[in-house]
Amino acid sequence: MVLVPAIQTWFGTSGKGILTASLLLGMMILPTVINTAESALRAVPAAYYEGALALGATREQGVMRVMIPAAGSGILSGVVLGVGRAVGETMAVVMIAGNQAVMPDSILSGVRTLTANIVLEMAYAAQLHREALIATAVVLFVFILLINLSFSAIRKGKQI
Repeated sequence: MVLVPAIQTWFGTSGKGILTASLLLGMMILPTVINTAESALRAVPAAYYEGALALGATREQGVMRVMIPAAGSGILSGVVLGVGRAVGETMAVVMIAGNQAVMPDSILSGVRTLTANIVLEMAYAAQLHREALIATAVVLFVFILLINLSFSAIRKGKQI
């Protein structure tokens, strides 16, 4: 009701494409990330912040150099949950991304996601078509596995 007409007006396209779906997913995952990050920041003892201020840090330094690193694990967890939610949001993307089984030529072109492709075609798929959909599911699984492994490597690299 808001994004598609806005994209139509600004870019002169159908409005259903990768850009619109990306903006929608960004807005959909923000509450998850923000709530988890806020909970992680509230769990940090107030003495950390007060100690930073007592040692001469400004408010910004106390937050950026003490509070956020202390809550880093919880903030990273929120990002992981948000990315997981974005990967799993099939219906919103099907409606907004155009649901076109073609290779996109630009960020404004319509597209069909891997998850939507599996959901929409599995009911009538047979033989080679079914095997291709299962291979698509394996690609999606590997993609999610790589995302989780990269977040794990980030967490271990920063010693959170």
